Amino acid sequence: MNTIQAALLGLLQGLGEFLPISSSGHLLLGRMVLGIGIDEASGAYHMLDILLHVGTLIPVLIVFWKDWWAILRNPFKSKTLLLLFIASMPTLAFKFIFDDFIDGASATGWFLGISFLMTAVFLLVAEYVSAKRQQKSEKPGFLHAIIMGCMQGIALLPGVSRSGSTLAGGLLSGLDRKGAAKFSFMMSAPAIAGAMLLEGKDAIENGWINELALVPTLVGILVAAVTGYLAIRFMLKLITKVSLNWFALYVAILGVLFLALQLFGFPGVTPFAPPAEAAALPVLFL
Repeated sequence: MNTIQAALLGLLQGLGEFLPISSSGHLLLGRMVLGIGIDEASGAYHMLDILLHVGTLIPVLIVFWKDWWAILRNPFKSKTLLLLFIASMPTLAFKFIFDDFIDGASATGWFLGISFLMTAVFLLVAEYVSAKRQQKSEKPGFLHAIIMGCMQGIALLPGVSRSGSTLAGGLLSGLDRKGAAKFSFMMSAPAIAGAMLLEGKDAIENGWINELALVPTLVGILVAAVTGYLAIRFMLKLITKVSLNWFALYVAILGVLFLALQLFGFPGVTPFAPPAEAAALPVLFL
């Protein structure tokens, strides 16, 4: 992987993490287009994905620094910290139950088309329900955190947008658009930190991190951080003005195109076939 490729992947990660279009899905698409690391043995590229996600953690810390500072000053009295903890529990449960299926889908991208379509459905339903609802909460509560946490668990599948799913969960549970967007973005911090801790250990033990070139990796992280910052600012500023239906249309088109390419056996596109270790789980999951 060269520096330009790393920068392109960083761009996809930065935009996809906070726009409701799926960063993990776009990273897989980007790697397919570039022809790098689309196989289950590509541990180095899995580690790169984690590091690019860490890059998008930086703007979350910067943009919401007042909230994080308030949490650090009074962690035992912070309702926000408690809500973030509650929202993280369903994600951990989904990861534990469907770990093999998620890993198989993440490694090869065979489930990507369906995942993009799932994101489109979430966004369309959330936009419709939000437009019809009269009473909306400005700040998240326990119910909002639980529902958004469950949606974040579903978004462990590549192609299912984490920000889109959690934003949809917030809107469906009665949050207003700004409140749902802010909490959705803050939820990414423990999710990214948890992934880094859980999977970083395996990456170091297997030597994956040593396979990455230093300069391209740093460039990718920097690009992810800068574009992620711009994406957060964009969404916070325009979330009340931009319809989620436009994002739904975009990911729906991606999903249909990807499924069509799988159907016709397009070179470089992963066939729609689950890995052996995950073969028993799709029926349970769906």
